[in-house]
Amino acid sequence: MFAATKSLLGNGVLSHGVAAVREYPFSLRRTLLALAVGLLAVGLLASYNAVFAQDDGPTTEWLNGYSDNIVTVVAAALVFFMQAGFAFLGAGLIRSKNTTNYLTKSFMDFAIASLGFWAFGFAFMLGTSVGATYDADGNAISGGFIGASNFFLTEGNHVDWIFQMVFAATAATIVAGAMAERTKLQTYLAYSFIVSALIYPVYGHWVWGDGFLNINLGALDYAGSGVVHAVGGFVALTGAVVVGPRMGKFVNGVAQELPAHSTPFVVAGTFILFFGWFGFNIGWGDDIGLNAVNTLLSGATGAVVAMYITLIVKGKADILMACNGALAGLVGITAPVNFVDPWAAVVIGAIAAPVMYGSVMLMERVFKIDDPVGAISVHGVTGLWGLLAIAIFAKDGGLVGGSATLFVPQIVSIVAVVVWSLVTGFALFYLLKFSMGVRVSEEEERQGLDISEHGIQTYPESAATS
Repeated sequence: MFAATKSLLGNGVLSHGVAAVREYPFSLRRTLLALAVGLLAVGLLASYNAVFAQDDGPTTEWLNGYSDNIVTVVAAALVFFMQAGFAFLGAGLIRSKNTTNYLTKSFMDFAIASLGFWAFGFAFMLGTSVGATYDADGNAISGGFIGASNFFLTEGNHVDWIFQMVFAATAATIVAGAMAERTKLQTYLAYSFIVSALIYPVYGHWVWGDGFLNINLGALDYAGSGVVHAVGGFVALTGAVVVGPRMGKFVNGVAQELPAHSTPFVVAGTFILFFGWFGFNIGWGDDIGLNAVNTLLSGATGAVVAMYITLIVKGKADILMACNGALAGLVGITAPVNFVDPWAAVVIGAIAAPVMYGSVMLMERVFKIDDPVGAISVHGVTGLWGLLAIAIFAKDGGLVGGSATLFVPQIVSIVAVVVWSLVTGFALFYLLKFSMGVRVSEEEERQGLDISEHGIQTYPESAATS
């Protein structure tokens, strides 16, 4: 080192700083870099000691709360991405001449639902409950009917809002599939607003807010088999009844097949929905590992069982029905996901698939209801199975736990969601029918809504060829 320094001095390099850098760039830069890294390390250690080496805890508490917020917001982002899954799934299951229309509805209902839930829905759902009684600490001791505070999000709760909002949008978009290929766009946007602003939030308040099903009865629905899926599914039922079946669906009372136009869309949409469902079921912050395992197992079981049902019934492996089977399993496990063991998740998914399949056959062949994507069965009927599954399989309060205390609360909740959704759904769609109209004209339906509503052909090349 001394010799090197003497050499530098002898050459006069240190008296010319710029020249030193030019002539000896690597050694000097390494020295400066090592010095900078050392100073940075000292600074970081000092900061760590100042911030974390305290016993009073406020910083740690803030970090814990911040990590919870991160989990919730990331889960909300996953649920938001499910909108893409619904868009691909529904667009694939309908005919090509209505693809742009369906994608438009899937995109716009999220935007409309956001505004409805911001203005009114969040307040109705999680605001201070009308009719409830509270103790001195603000805890509800008896439940009410509807929330009535924090309209337009004036009181904050931003993380809670963004998480609840994506659930509201999911309930609204479920309706689109059952009414696809024959519903006016403007009517669709109107009911999306009402579903997110009023219909979904009120039942949600009963179960997730300070409502009577939650506080008075102790009804359970961990992530929304009833609150989200059954509400969306039974409102979809009312919409499908009021708008009527597609032209050519029933000939002399016999259901005709109107084939799905894109199997890749359906499979891709199902993958996206399955992926997003982990946000749906783990975002509440309780036992994330168990919730993820149960979600996966129930969805996978539903797909397998639905596939084998079609092999038995048709002699063919139907990937479209397998996709709906996966969704049925996911809907079925959404309510009990945190209350059951993994083996029960497999059973719940295995039962959800035939429940969904039987409901599809019943709706089409007996009730003559045209549901192009099976939304009523996948979300509505299977959502009820999810609520009932809690009473059967819950480790505490269910039959497998040696108790039947959850049966009455869950049955009451099932009756409540069906009645509320049907009454409000029929009222909404008949109001829209006699005010702005619900269904497009026969000519528009025959031509396809891509042209009549949007002036855009999804597949212009194929249309030109045909």
